[in-house]
Amino acid sequence: MSEFIKIAVDAMGGEGAPKKTIDGIILNHHSNKKIFYKIFGDKNQISKLINDKVHKSNFEIIHTEDVIKSTDTPLEGAKRGKQTSMWLAIKSVRDKEADIVISAGNTGALLVVSKLNLKMIENIDKPALSALWPNKKGMSVVLDLGANIECSSKNLLDFTLMGAALYTSLYPNEKPNVALLNIGSEELKGNETIKETFKILNEKNSNNYNFSGYIEGNHLMDGDVNVIVSDGFSGNIALKTAEGTANFITSELKKALSGNFIGKISSLINISNLKKFKQRLDPRLYNGAIFIGLDSPVVKSHGGTDYVGFSNSLDVCYRIVKGNLIEKIKQNI
Repeated sequence: MSEFIKIAVDAMGGEGAPKKTIDGIILNHHSNKKIFYKIFGDKNQISKLINDKVHKSNFEIIHTEDVIKSTDTPLEGAKRGKQTSMWLAIKSVRDKEADIVISAGNTGALLVVSKLNLKMIENIDKPALSALWPNKKGMSVVLDLGANIECSSKNLLDFTLMGAALYTSLYPNEKPNVALLNIGSEELKGNETIKETFKILNEKNSNNYNFSGYIEGNHLMDGDVNVIVSDGFSGNIALKTAEGTANFITSELKKALSGNFIGKISSLINISNLKKFKQRLDPRLYNGAIFIGLDSPVVKSHGGTDYVGFSNSLDVCYRIVKGNLIEKIKQNI
């Protein structure tokens, strides 16, 4: 591995691009000088924004004015051609000019263009969309979050192996506990696919993870399980429910503490604890979903996040490459 971790950045994807993207790179560069950013997008705009705020030896701008729009269907995005910022960024990973690629652009197009350019890891049938979730004890990896609506037991087994590899690449000193998301904890609960997957995992011994059986939605944040495996339909519902619940709690707390004089006094007294609470639920800190299963890692930053969130997703990129994710998946298989 070279001195730098090379991250290919689609600078033109997402709301507020390229300013948000470049501001995120600048913030990330302040804390990590071991990253080389290959930036794909409009050179005139990017040069003005970066303006010597990142050391010249840490970045390169590859000019293109072609962009995949957020309103494009996945097929429309792919048809925009091979000169879009997203396509060129992914191609640079395919050609081994970068170690990992990140985009805040159109999610469907990112998945399609990634699959057109990159190969699947051998013996993996489908890629999954994974992400980091906070829990009471630390963090969990959750997959699939929407890439595959229907899954076979083979797919869920693959997700288990990939999720465990992702967790250990991010947290190398921990052996993850893995569970299947289900409607109950009893062995007889769930559809035939999940029951078959349970049986296989329960009989299988692995040095890479511990199988903890089923987990219900109300225990996702307990922290006893590090990798939560699901089909994309159920996983996406769980994700959106968790996001909505977090927004509801913070909104209601804010109203309670600002609605009257006593509430305002209480908020002033507890300002330190409230800041910790707000930070713990700040979605920017957990930004960066990972398309996992392709032979090169692809990270999707939330399109609506700000530069702080984008910077955090760049940190996820760095840790994934540093943790040898792809090699760990191959070893698990």
